Amino acid sequence: MASRKNNSLKLKNIFLNLAFEKAKINLGKTKLNPSVGCVVVKDEAVVSSGYTSIGGRPHAEYNALKFKKNLKDADLYVTMEPCTHYGLTPPCTNLIKKKGIKKVCYSFNDLDKRTFNKAKSILNKKKIIVEKILPSNYTNFYQSYYATKKDVIPLVDAKIAVSKDYYTINKGSKWITNYLSRNRAHLIRSEYDCILSTSKSINKDNSLLNCRLSGFNTDKPDLFIIDLKLKIKKSLNLFKRTKKRKIFIITSNFQSKKTLYFKKKGVKIISIKSLDTKSDFILLLKTLKKYGYNRILVESGLIFLNTLIKNKLISNLYFFQSSKILGKNGINNSTNKFIKKMNFKRKIRVNLNGDNLYKIKIN
Repeated sequence: MASRKNNSLKLKNIFLNLAFEKAKINLGKTKLNPSVGCVVVKDEAVVSSGYTSIGGRPHAEYNALKFKKNLKDADLYVTMEPCTHYGLTPPCTNLIKKKGIKKVCYSFNDLDKRTFNKAKSILNKKKIIVEKILPSNYTNFYQSYYATKKDVIPLVDAKIAVSKDYYTINKGSKWITNYLSRNRAHLIRSEYDCILSTSKSINKDNSLLNCRLSGFNTDKPDLFIIDLKLKIKKSLNLFKRTKKRKIFIITSNFQSKKTLYFKKKGVKIISIKSLDTKSDFILLLKTLKKYGYNRILVESGLIFLNTLIKNKLISNLYFFQSSKILGKNGINNSTNKFIKKMNFKRKIRVNLNGDNLYKIKIN
């Protein structure tokens, strides 16, 4: 009997993991709505699946159940409890009841007060079994969505690449890590709705900071550039293709001819007085949240990253470490004591041909 229960729970976890893999497809692209994944199972086989559409609608359940299939007595695995309220679309619980679903398994409650913890009672009235199963591998999956429902700053993660001897700048090359690591970095970018960087970093590398993978939107994520003294170069490659991509410059020098030039290029200017204290940074991050950005990835030099870490504003750090020792070819513009002290236990299992990737929880 115990063995049968264990096998049943194992199957449920497999299907929920599939649902989370679906949810990852549009992570960072669903605006204020959570990115949800949904898998429909009948006779222990997946018969349909869906995920939240770009922009947040239609919902994952609708995308999985909209097909003309006989789904009576099927089980539905979804990463977040189905919505129960009428908004711009009818509640997903209505469609679940209409399709004759027998059981719903989900992992997280929706913090939206119109739905929170209500799906179970609504579906139980139609004799639909509802079970909540906490995931083992996705405990922080909705960290950014939950931040939108609370009066806090958005989720702020960061990415950095270092050599084996902890240098962030290679005097002999533009790159620290190899081709596979750089492709993985593009994939990480695809899961965020904006990048936050500095003019110093972008000027140095003439970087685009977009997602350049086959099949992905190269005009995303949107980009925020901190440039208080407006030193950004006009000739940068990223300004040659601004029609589809939203680019913002955050500056204190907002009344110059240069700002007019960038405005004509379609760049939006955000004016701030200073960026010296933790309060200044929190105010800036809340401004980004007002613009609708909830998942922010910081890609900058060590000076700016150290400031954010010191002020406890970074949640997670993607840490790429090359297998190469730079020695005299390596330099840092700031101390690396913060990153050297980090916990390198959570290694991401991916083949990077000698490079390593860690996801380090900071706050």
